[in-house]
Amino acid sequence: MDYPKDYPYAHDQDPGAPIRSGVPEHGRVPKYYAVKAHIAALIGELGEGGLLPTERDLAVRYEVSRETVRQALRELLLEGRLRRQGRGTVVAGPKLEQPLALASYTEGVRRQNRRPGRHLIGLDRFPCPVALAADVGVEAGDPVWHLERVLLADDERVGLESTYVAVSRVPRLDVDFEPDSSFYSYLHDQVGVSFGDADERIETVLATPREALLVGTPPALPMLLIHRLSRDVRGRPLERVRTLFRGDRFSFTVRLGERG
Repeated sequence: MDYPKDYPYAHDQDPGAPIRSGVPEHGRVPKYYAVKAHIAALIGELGEGGLLPTERDLAVRYEVSRETVRQALRELLLEGRLRRQGRGTVVAGPKLEQPLALASYTEGVRRQNRRPGRHLIGLDRFPCPVALAADVGVEAGDPVWHLERVLLADDERVGLESTYVAVSRVPRLDVDFEPDSSFYSYLHDQVGVSFGDADERIETVLATPREALLVGTPPALPMLLIHRLSRDVRGRPLERVRTLFRGDRFSFTVRLGERG
């Protein structure tokens, strides 16, 4: 099976594509990869939201087995170029770009003309364990909040956020805070606390069964996990945040400059 002639990855015309774009040096292209190339070209024709033909129809069209089609579709789903909708498969929109900066999720999503939102899973108060105390600036046993929310973009579930903060910093969090709003804005506007700086660490993980259920993804879908430790303008520990982002719906950007 040949590549479609206008498939960019087949001829390395896409500057963002890897060298040879997955084609082995011996030039023998795996059958599923050739099918993936044809489906990728079809994705370009259908456009965002376009309904893909069924696995059976694709297998007949490209004269391959349905398992070969499934393997091609699995990769395109993991890459975020397709998404499941009901019992069908449709063309996904572009990934959300979240800046690696001391800014809220709300700001990042709005910059891309998408509607941010959050769905509250729980707001709990409990004695701070030893492992968490230094990160939020309290003694072990002091009360802390755990705020857990599903992140939304245009009502699509795209992530899961857990925030830990000392009750002493935000004693009325369970009274004054609107769970679907920005926590950063709440701290700044109602509590009078401003963020100074933060440390972040990013890794790839697989979601737990519970996390996958909350975010609405298959457990095998790679997730981007961000750990953040934030401090206020006086350098005091403020919060610890653990955020899972869907790997098929998010990418991250950062601006680099020359060090002086």
